Formats: sequence, C-alpha cells, structure tokens
Amino acid sequence: MSALNGELLAAAAAPPITDVGHLRLSLAALAGIAVIVLLITRWKMHAFLALTIGSGVVGVVAGASLADTVTTFTTGLGSTVAGVGTLIALGAILGKLLADSGGADQIVDTVLARTSEKRLPWAMALIAGLVGLPLFFEVGIVLLIPVVLLVAKRGNHSLIRIGIPALAGLSVMHGLVPPHPGPLAAIDAIHADLGTTLALGVLVAVPTLAIAGPLFGRVAAGWVDVHPPERMTPARASDDLETRPSFAATVCTMLLPVVLMLSKALVDVTVDDKSSLTYRVFDVIGTPLIALLAAVVLAMFTLGRAAGFTKERISATVDASLMPIAGIVFIVGAGGGFKQTLIDCGVGKMILDWSHHWHISALLLGWLIAVMLRVATGSATVAIISASGLVAPLAAGMSGTHTALLVLAVGAGSLFFSHVNDAGFWLVKEYFGMDVPQTLKTWSAMETVISVVALGFVMLLSVII
Repeated sequence: MSALNGELLAAAAAPPITDVGHLRLSLAALAGIAVIVLLITRWKMHAFLALTIGSGVVGVVAGASLADTVTTFTTGLGSTVAGVGTLIALGAILGKLLADSGGADQIVDTVLARTSEKRLPWAMALIAGLVGLPLFFEVGIVLLIPVVLLVAKRGNHSLIRIGIPALAGLSVMHGLVPPHPGPLAAIDAIHADLGTTLALGVLVAVPTLAIAGPLFGRVAAGWVDVHPPERMTPARASDDLETRPSFAATVCTMLLPVVLMLSKALVDVTVDDKSSLTYRVFDVIGTPLIALLAAVVLAMFTLGRAAGFTKERISATVDASLMPIAGIVFIVGAGGGFKQTLIDCGVGKMILDWSHHWHISALLLGWLIAVMLRVATGSATVAIISASGLVAPLAAGMSGTHTALLVLAVGAGSLFFSHVNDAGFWLVKEYFGMDVPQTLKTWSAMETVISVVALGFVMLLSVII
C-alpha cells in the first residue's frame, strides 16, 4: 500500500465509513473526474496530463498531502506500465508486421475472392474481426478503409452497408478482447485472468459483432446513403511489394497468441495436478508475454521474410511500430495511477459500500460508470481504465469467470455512443464523406448498439456460468 494511506485513509479502509467521510470521498472522486473531463474536452489537454492532474485533485480533496498523492500516483503508474506496457508493445509490433508485409491485404483479398455479393457484409465483419485482433483501432481503420471504399465502389454497394460491419469488427475487438490496451488495463486493475477474459470476450464479441455489424448495417444503410469519396482512397501496403505472405501463414500467426492463451485457460480448468508437465508447459507458453512474444518472433519469418523483407527492414518495421504507442502506454499508465489514487483514498470501498445498499449488479454498475466516462471524455481507453479502477473492489469474492465478466461489462460501457468529443467520430466522418448528423445516425448508433448488446450477453453469461 502506498504512502497515501495515512490516518484519513486508514479510517477510509476500516468499515464503516462515516457519512462525512462518504461525502468527502464522493466530492474527491467527482472533482477528479470533472477536472479530467474539462481538461480533455474544453482545453484539449492530452489524456496523460489530464489523468495526472485529476489524480492530484482526488488526493488533495480527499485530505491527503500532495507529496503522498504523488507517491501513490507514481506507484500505480509504475505497476500498470509494468503489467501491460510490454504487452501493448508486442501487440503493436505484431500489428505493424501484419500491415506492412501485406498479410492483412492477403486476408482481405482471399476472403473477398471467395464471397458472394450477398455475403459481403458478413465477409467484411469477419475480415475486421481477424485483422482487429492485433491492431489498434485507428490502425485498423486506416488499413481497412481502402478495402471498404474499393468494394463499395466496385460493386456499386451502399458504403454504409459495407462499412458498418468493418467498423463494428474493429470496435468490438478494441473494447472487449485483449491484447488491446483498454481490456488489458482493466484486467490488470480488476485482477482478472487474461485467458478466461479472452475466452469470454470472444464468446461475447462474436454475436455482438453479428448484430451490430451486418444486421445493424442493413438498417443504417436505409437511414444514410453515401457514396465512396474519391479523395479518401489511399494506396494499400502491398501495392509496393513483389511478394506477400500466404493466407494460411498469416492467419496462423495472428491466432497463435490467442490459441496459446486459451489453451492455458483450458488446462487450468481441466488439469488438477499442478505439478504435471502438461500444466507447467502451458502455464509458461500461455502467459500473455510469452504468447505474444512467440507470435512476434514467428511473424518476423512468416510475414516479414515472406514479404521479402531484409533483416534491416524487419528491424526498421519493429522500430517504427513502437514510436506511435508511447502516448497509449503513458495514458494507460496514468490511468493506473488515477485508479491507485482512488483506491488508496477509499473511493473504491465507498462504492462497494454503496453497491450493497443500491442492490444493483456489479456488472451493471461497472457498465454505467464506463458509459458516463465515455460520453463525457470521448475516450474509450480513459473510460475503461478509470471505471475499472472505481469498480475493482467489487471483484472481491467474485469467481474467476465473474471477474472476467466485470472486465467485459466495463469494456462494453467504454464503447457507448461515440460523438463529437471522440477522435474516432471525426476519423470515420472524414473517411466516409459524411456530415455530422449522418455520422451520428451510423457510427454513433453502431457504437451504442455494440455497448448495449455486449452488456446483454455479459449479463446472460453471468446467469448461466
């Protein structure tokens, strides 16, 4: 426990907290969140700085010294970066190799070549889901938009009918499935098992994608009719390559970390002898760090070398993949510091106490908190990190599966109703050549459908398992 646990915090940690204590902690949490929201939305401050300042506000309003608050914040930042920073870096490397080698283009071309016109929306959802596994949302959009525009133009299809399934595939993976930064940070904060969360995340993501992608896309296409803008059709990565990886090699490389982590989760459940060779082997190779590292090393050969990359080109690709994620890693780290400040101040315990009186499901509470933060800040990453810090104490006493479901509920809430304060909103608007009302009817509505449908499946699973 950090230095912030002084007399005030000891009192906050020991039940019961007085009404005065509750009031002060409530004001501290609200003040911190309000400062973060205002700094991001009104003054356009970077989320890392906003979270840092917001953490200081929480500590000071709660009655702690600024020095102790700084110590708590840095402790939380360090532990979070240590837990997820390497995984984010490995995921970025894998995604960059997939994009630059033409592996993503190979998946797209292979699936589209074997798909009838009627099934194109479903094919786009499948492509986005596969490509979205290792790629950050913004990278996935840049990668898939040329395909969406070309397919819509070539077949004279509705851009919304083709584009919504692709956007849904990327967004669902971004909010629900590790190794994306948001779910990883939530897993770290709530202390959920990554393999279990991954398995349940995929289980929730597949039907959610079907509903929010191809099915909702058909509805949205009736609301908005736009044509592919000529100026927004960029070149594809593989256009300058003489060779590119095979479809089978690309898919196997992308799915390797998923298979290894799910195998570990399966062995944990089915093998009782913890000292057996099988258990020990999968306990190592199924560790997220080892699974992603193995996929990266394999990708250097199956993707990089297959595309004709020299050793120097592969090294340069890896180097280029790490620079853009510095901001993401620090945002995640600052979110961890904010989370630790909330916990050490006693805000987490206060919410735990309140939840007993409210008689509200912890899953629904986590979703609602993430929704409020998402709508206020516009950032899914900030929403999932901050909300998971607030609801982390609710996971105490939960089973492993329900802890994983809490992560997914928070992740679902972090996707709710993207609007004008979200960079993704403007990215989609410009790429698709839509105006603001059209973007609200399509992209914003799709994000809301994903959030609500995913919550529904999470609540259903909580009853079944």
